[in-house]
Amino acid sequence: MNNKDSVGIVEPSSASFKDPLLLECGKELKGFELVYETYGKLNNENSNAVLICHALSGNHHAAGYHKDSEKRAGWWDSLIGPNKAIDTNKYFVVSPNNLGGCHGTTGPISINPDTNKIFGPNFPVLTVRDWTNSQAMLADHLNIKAWHAVIGGSLGGMQALDWSIAYPERIKKAGVIAAAPKLSAQNIAFNEVARQAITSDPDYQEGNYLLENTSPKSGLRLARMVGHITYLSDESMKSKFGRELKEEKLGFGFDAEFQVESYLRHQGDVFSDTFDANTYLLMTKVLDYFDPADEFNGDLMKAFEPILAQILVLSFSSDWRFSPSRSKEITDALIGVKKKVSHIEIESSLGHDSFLFPEERYVEVLKAFLGSPS
Repeated sequence: MNNKDSVGIVEPSSASFKDPLLLECGKELKGFELVYETYGKLNNENSNAVLICHALSGNHHAAGYHKDSEKRAGWWDSLIGPNKAIDTNKYFVVSPNNLGGCHGTTGPISINPDTNKIFGPNFPVLTVRDWTNSQAMLADHLNIKAWHAVIGGSLGGMQALDWSIAYPERIKKAGVIAAAPKLSAQNIAFNEVARQAITSDPDYQEGNYLLENTSPKSGLRLARMVGHITYLSDESMKSKFGRELKEEKLGFGFDAEFQVESYLRHQGDVFSDTFDANTYLLMTKVLDYFDPADEFNGDLMKAFEPILAQILVLSFSSDWRFSPSRSKEITDALIGVKKKVSHIEIESSLGHDSFLFPEERYVEVLKAFLGSPS
């Protein structure tokens, strides 16, 4: 541990729910567990709780460290902590690992109570609304009647938006960061390439790889490499790697010769060692399916009518995966139905991943938006 501004050593908690959860796909989970972390303290009025929603490959470990020797903090440690954008001196921060995850929450690597075997490919396909409903149960478990704010980036931003629609009385503010009202055809295409990379790996074994004692690491590695490219901007890749070679001259072969190739391979290797392939398939489908206007014949304003929360929509100038124009779609629809909304575009060269970094204006905007718990 090497960050004096961190929340320090944290220990994950787990909430076990015995009641069945009916999913949007029509299937039912006969009870489930949610792993989560908390930072800061819940005030006497239970009014200072902030829910953090993670993105596609994220998990509950958003801030702090699990042990003293750990060098890498939680994925949003730069924004969560004492005096940071999401100030743990003010707020009680709750960060769950979503249903379908592979870090302790019930998901494809969990035991199916009907068969006493690993769910594997038989784990039901989920939606953002399923996550919202399960998080509402977690809020009940923690005796939180209403969130001071629900905040997330990318897929997490979609969850914050869904919270404001599904539970308007239980959320005061929603931070919708680097998100979109639904995926474009191009984004669905990227997700499909990632899924095909995994399912075409011979070790995928039709999703039963754990039962067969194999792992589709090659496919998952490639899926991560494809996804990672979309999280970066051309400018950030140019600045970080350019056309730098690993060695002094070209090797005239097909090994990694450019620094960017080596970087992507490393990212893929690390990810394929720590993430479950079936979970990755599930998460990409959750992204694909998100479309709050779908049941209203594409009318986003109609979908937003129930919202009571104050909404902050944040986008980043170099984000081409969820460009600022997609945030503007959300903002325009909210304005159209006279909701409390502000949209701010942050100048950043870091692409879609910009939401992970504490750019000064970004931090100031979040602090001002969150304000003080009432």
